[in-house]
Amino acid sequence: MLDQLNQHRTIRKYTVQTIAPELLDQLLETACRASNTGNMQTYSVIVTTDESIKKQLSPAHFNQSMIVDAPVVLTFCADFNRFTKWCEQRQADPGYDNFQSFMATAIDALIAAQTFCIAAESAGLGICYLGTTTYNAREIIDALQLPHLVVPVTTITVGYADIIPEQTDRLPLGAIVHRETYHDFTPTDINTFYLEKENSRFYKDFIAENNKETLAQVFTDIRYARKNNEFFSEKFLQVLKEQGFLK
Repeated sequence: MLDQLNQHRTIRKYTVQTIAPELLDQLLETACRASNTGNMQTYSVIVTTDESIKKQLSPAHFNQSMIVDAPVVLTFCADFNRFTKWCEQRQADPGYDNFQSFMATAIDALIAAQTFCIAAESAGLGICYLGTTTYNAREIIDALQLPHLVVPVTTITVGYADIIPEQTDRLPLGAIVHRETYHDFTPTDINTFYLEKENSRFYKDFIAENNKETLAQVFTDIRYARKNNEFFSEKFLQVLKEQGFLK
């Protein structure tokens, strides 16, 4: 199992082969066995296979081709709508219209999403996470008709891989894992942990293509620039307010 997990690749191109409904249901059942806060299971998964709905979702994900090409698109949502309605129908007073509750349900949704991905890969499928979900949550809410107290937090495309790409690099374990307490990074640590990434031919070409001096500048100036981060932050905060998680 560990060897299989270590072989993870992000799959962006899929064959036309569909996923058997029975297999998809088995994978979703596995995802729903994941750990969650208080065993409340305050998350929902929207399964999209209809071509017209995938086309509606595509602009929200910056028209990345896998949204339309993948046989299945899964939108994992933070969802306190169902649990709140259950409480109200059982003479209980729910208090989940707040940011703390959103964080709890968002974490649960992401745990379920990752559990689904592990199960899908073990069944021979390929997956791709889309980080665009929170950028354009309002558009996704409208396309999927999500009610009050439901917010999309991540999207996964899944299908049979058409192309198996090379594995993407990862930082060494020492950059990620802290023993007992957090140990802040010295300049030497930073140089050591990013040495392999910065010296790879792929990233050197990446720097040249973007006309930058360093790889860090590609991230700060182009890929995840401050103005974009601030814009999408304000947009998502407005969604949380509109959907009932911020008063």
